[in-house]
Formats: sequence, C-alpha cells, structure tokens
Amino acid sequence: MEAERKTDLPNLSSWIESRQSRGLYFFTRKEALKTLQKSEAAFKQAASRLARKKRIVRIQRGFFIIIPFEYAATGILPAEWFIDDLMSYIGHPYYVGLLSAAALHGAAHQQPQQFHVVSNGPLRDIRSKNRLAITFFSKSALKEIPLTQVKVQTGHIPVSTPEVTALDLIRYARRIGGLDRVLTVLQELGEVMDPEKLVEAAKTDGKMSHAQRLGFLLEKAGFAEITQNLSKWVTEKKPFPVRLEPSMPGRGHKKNERWKLIVNLDVEGDL
Repeated sequence: MEAERKTDLPNLSSWIESRQSRGLYFFTRKEALKTLQKSEAAFKQAASRLARKKRIVRIQRGFFIIIPFEYAATGILPAEWFIDDLMSYIGHPYYVGLLSAAALHGAAHQQPQQFHVVSNGPLRDIRSKNRLAITFFSKSALKEIPLTQVKVQTGHIPVSTPEVTALDLIRYARRIGGLDRVLTVLQELGEVMDPEKLVEAAKTDGKMSHAQRLGFLLEKAGFAEITQNLSKWVTEKKPFPVRLEPSMPGRGHKKNERWKLIVNLDVEGDL
C-alpha cells in the first residue's frame, strides 16, 4: 500500500505546473521534499533537469522561482512577482524602494537595471546568470516608514511612498549613480508628491541633511510649490549648513540660505 501511495504522488515537473496554475511562481526545497516525498538526491536531479530546461531558477539556497512559457526567452521573472515570497522566506521585513519604487510611481525615464529593496539589516545582493539583479539597502525602524501597497501580477507588494522614495534617493545617492541621476528621477517623481506627506516623511527619515538636499533639488527640478511646507519645517529646526555633495569639499562655494546648503556641485538632470 505504501508503494501504491508513493506512485500517486506528483513529480517535481507536474507539481510546479499545479503551483503555477494557482498563481504561485515559487517554491522552496523544504516544501518540495515534504510534498513529493523524494530523497534529497532525487530532488536535486529533478531540479537540475528543470533548471537546464529553463523551467525553474534557484534564487537563493532553498528558494526557487517557476518560469512560465512567456518568460522562457529571458529565463527569469520580473522581481516584483516573487519578492514578497522571497522576503518572507528570508524572514526580513522589507519594502520596494529607490529607483524601483520611483518606476512604479511613474518615474520610469531612468529604468533601473537592478531591483531595489530596503530591509532592516544587511543582506547579500542577488545576482544570477539570467540577468536578475536585486540590490538590498539597509535601514532601521521600517515599521514607522510610510508605505503604499502596489498591485502586481501575483498580489500586492509594499512600496515606499513617493515622498519616502525621494528621501531614500538622497540617502543612497552615491549607490544609485549620484545626484545627477537623483535629480532626473525627481523631475518626474515630483509630479506625484504631496507637500504635507513630504514633511511627515522627512520627520520619519530623521536626517535633516536629507531634507535640506531634497528641498533644494526639488526646487531645481521645478517643484518649488511642493517644498513650501518642508522649507518652513527646516527653517524652524535651524539646521547647520551642509554640503550638497558630502564627498566633496565645501570651501569657496555659494550657500543657499533657504536650505542652509553649501552648493558644491552643479547638478544636472536629463529631462
């Protein structure tokens, strides 16, 4: 009887077909072994065969994604299809941020080559031969950060609001290509930003220099009207002057009194 029951079990190929039919584009090694009741060696053999056929891809140790027919040519899924399941598997809170969030909010001129994820601790970036690139950014106190839920193919994912996205672009400017790229994104992202939410995001961010730099760049991007509340808040806090580009010297450069900013870099956007 035991032998008969085992023959009724699906193989890995038919099992992932059933998962895909239910809108699931991932599986873990642990649940596959439990469901299929295969040995470790048998699972590895079956997984290797499906990987060669570009039917599955291992993203992290023990975590695989399922590639539907329409993505067979690229051999990879859009990261937003499986990022929620991956982060649940890793066990870290997260949100989609920076250039990836900006693109989801409509600032798509600078299409990111990497998928940007913010989590509460340092995580190793994910790179694969299938041109998948997930870059992780570390940030504390994620629970306090204003987020929005964005609908994707497989459900909803947490994404930083436009205002939080803008501040994160400032925070991690050097890692995403510098302030010129930040300004280019702001030239589109500013269209969906809210003045009051901008102040609240700045308070949550907790770094006055980020607010100073962002206010200046938003004005330069042509959105002075949405910086009025932020400017008032910054003025009330009486911050020390900071350099626009922290990595460059500030001596001999003009100071912007409105934002208490030493403008030590000529920033240019692409739009």
